[in-house]
Parts: sequence; structure tokens; C-alpha cells
Amino acid sequence: MLRHIWGLFSHPEEEWERIHQLPKANFMHYLVYVMLLSLIPSVSWYIGTTQVGWTVGAGDAVKLTSDSSFQIALLFYVAMLVGIFVLGVMIHWMAKTYKSESTLAKGYAIAAFTCTPLFLVGILGLYPVIWLHMIAGLCAVSYTVYLLYSGLPIVMGISKERGFLFASAVVAVGLVMFVGLLGVTVILWGLGAAPVFID
Repeated sequence: MLRHIWGLFSHPEEEWERIHQLPKANFMHYLVYVMLLSLIPSVSWYIGTTQVGWTVGAGDAVKLTSDSSFQIALLFYVAMLVGIFVLGVMIHWMAKTYKSESTLAKGYAIAAFTCTPLFLVGILGLYPVIWLHMIAGLCAVSYTVYLLYSGLPIVMGISKERGFLFASAVVAVGLVMFVGLLGVTVILWGLGAAPVFID
């Protein structure tokens, strides 16, 4: 599954055709793909926030305790796995609205492969610099949206016009999920998962 990463960046439409030809019932392959790639941002941010830290202005580097950072990294990892699964379920559920035949594995594959740039940009967590992360994150989100709009019609076997509407609905679901994640974060911080800084 990891061989698709290069194709999604070098020739995305051809790679989406290859992904379309993958066995539709093999859900476990896609799950392993997401489980591996989700480790990149989680582990990177754990290392970056405990070993390197980040600065605001000319002050000293701010770091998290190992326990706090591990707890947050673990919750971040679980949130990515759950988020991709829910997005895949929603893609599968919305497919009939756009007259596309779908399976849960197909919806999950679209969600997983579309989010590849977001997983990969997580490597920058090793060196937490706010302005760099803002620029790289914006580029990753932009390319993720491009992959969604270009790949969804191919994998679902629908016209580009219908695919545009379908992809727009998926973006809306993603935004709602993001806001929901922010709410869950606030609740978890209130329950004791808030970051603990090193003095």
C-alpha cells in the first residue's frame, strides 16, 4: 500500500486509477496504511515537544513533560484513526446520493489516500516552528483537497461534475468533523489531558 504514496504526488490521476483497481473488499490493507502513516505525526510531535520545544518570540523553548506529551500523542493517534474511519463511512454512506456503487472499503480507501499529505507533513513535528508548520500545513491541506477532487470521481466511477459535488460534500463533512474534534479536545483537556509544561 505504501507504494501509492509516490504515485499520489508524481502522477495522481494515474495513481487513483490504480487505487480504483484494488480489491474492494480488502479493508485491512487500508487500515494498516492509515495505522502506519498516522504514526508519523504522532511520534514526530512527541519527540518535537519533549526534546526540541518551540519558541514564541525571543523567549526560551517551551517543552512538554514526557507523560503529558505521550498522552496527547496517543490521543492524537486515536483521533486520526477514528477520523479517517468516520470519514470513510460518510463517503460510503453519501455514495448512493451521487449514484455511485460503493463499499465501506472503497470509502475508507478514498479517505485514507486523500489524507496522505496531511500524514506526511506531520514529520515537521520533529522541529516545532509555528510559521513553518502554518505554511507546510496550508500546502498539505491544499494538496489533500486537490487529491479529493481529482480522485473521488475516478474511484467512485462517476462523472467529474457529480464528483465535484460529492467531493464538496466530503469537504463539508471534514470541516464539521474538525470542529467536533476541537470540542472533544476541550472536553479532554478539562478531564485531565491538558498539556503539562516543563518549567
